[in-house]
Amino acid sequence: MQVPDESQGGLAVTVVYAAPERIWRIAVELPAGACVMDAVRASGLVELLGEAQLSAAPVGIFGAVCAPDTALRAGDRVEIYRALPVDPKEARRRRAERARGAART
Repeated sequence: MQVPDESQGGLAVTVVYAAPERIWRIAVELPAGACVMDAVRASGLVELLGEAQLSAAPVGIFGAVCAPDTALRAGDRVEIYRALPVDPKEARRRRAERARGAART
C-alpha cells in the first residue's frame, strides 16, 4: 500500500478488529489531523458491529493502548481491543491447579 504524503493533506491508516470468528482489516483515508476515533468511525465497524460493542472498547496504535483522541500518522495501524473472556492471571492459576492435581495422582 502506498502511503500518501501527509503534507498533501491526507493520510492512510488501517483499522483492525479481531473477533473470535473473524478479523477485520480496513484501510481508510483520512484528512491530516485525524484521530483514532475518526479512523474507527471511517472504517464502518461501528455500523457493522454496533456502537455498544465498540464505544467502550479500548483502542491502540501498533499494540500500544492510547486515548481515542490521539492524533494519527500515515501508515498507523489502529487496533480495537475486545474484553478477554477470562482474566489471564485467573486462567494461569486454574492451569497451575490442574497441573498440581494431575501430578499428585
